[in-house]
Amino acid sequence: MGGWLADRYLGTNRSLVIGGSLLTLGYFALAVEHSSTLYLGLGLVVLGTGFFKPNGYTMVGQLYQPGDPRRDAGFTFYYMAINVGALLGPLVCAWLAADPRYGWPYGFGAAGAAMLCGLIFYLLSRRSWLRGIGLPPREREGSARSHAPLTATERRRILAIAIITVFVVFFWLAFEQVGSSLNVFAAHRTDRALEGWAARLVPGDEIPAAWFQSINPLFILVLAPIVADHWRRLGRRAPSAPAKMALGLLLLGVAYLVMVVGAAQGDGGSRVSPWFLVGFYLIFSCGELCFLPVGISFVSQTAPARFASMIMGAWLTANFFASLAGGYLAGMVQRIERGEVFTILGGQADFFLIFVASCWLAGSILALLVPTLRRLI
Repeated sequence: MGGWLADRYLGTNRSLVIGGSLLTLGYFALAVEHSSTLYLGLGLVVLGTGFFKPNGYTMVGQLYQPGDPRRDAGFTFYYMAINVGALLGPLVCAWLAADPRYGWPYGFGAAGAAMLCGLIFYLLSRRSWLRGIGLPPREREGSARSHAPLTATERRRILAIAIITVFVVFFWLAFEQVGSSLNVFAAHRTDRALEGWAARLVPGDEIPAAWFQSINPLFILVLAPIVADHWRRLGRRAPSAPAKMALGLLLLGVAYLVMVVGAAQGDGGSRVSPWFLVGFYLIFSCGELCFLPVGISFVSQTAPARFASMIMGAWLTANFFASLAGGYLAGMVQRIERGEVFTILGGQADFFLIFVASCWLAGSILALLVPTLRRLI
């Protein structure tokens, strides 16, 4: 809905401002420790994200003309910026939440303050650097075509995006375990104790479990320029966007194979080395770089310009279905551990084996569909 409003009435600029404002208010509401403000804050975050997320991606695409070779590099920079926040968020907010001197209100308050700073920076710098970008439809050239019927080419391209969106569900299903089952594994199955001078840097002499979520964005920041430069060097020999995304899914399956081994070692009740999670996030980040920024760029290039934000929003709704299924699966961890659902290796290893199988299956099918998708676009 946020994308549709931007395409038809608001433009991406106004939608970003509305979304950023709602997100800021939402996190400040969450900082108030009361059940009523919990639901108010979550509701504001939901609405703010609906305005903000699809239109942020679309605005990056609006910076480039069709066929501009700098587009993928632009999306790589944007994705790196996202991961700077993903790196700092768990470190700062989880440290404040875990420290008994502060607690959860300060963690959510820090998120609200960061969002407010970003919004102010955007408003101050927009006129200098983004003039003519993100305008409402009535102020854009070619807006008269916004109500024209879809052409045959546009319909084929939308079909290609719809097919890709099915596989995005499998990506997000694996990705969303980072904040749920993998974070629980870090908290209860991973040796997080520190000694000596290092213990003084963390609350309670052990690494907060949420800090492990910062490993992924750290690897993204390190690896993104390397991956982008690799695709640039390959030039015309580089795989197509669907082929890169298929490779990303296969790599995610390999990453979860590391967790299968780690979970098998910890099923006896002992805590396992944190290097299992580090190894997982290294391979996971390589798969993510092959899939997510490439997918965002693919939608930006393929979607008809007059429906760009709405289609980007529809593409992102795959996250809803994946989060719903992923949350349901995460809630079944104990039943799977006890062998009540199925038994292959036994214990929590069976749970992570689900994502090995789903990612490899989805990646293989997507690889087979690459020629069809190339013809559609």
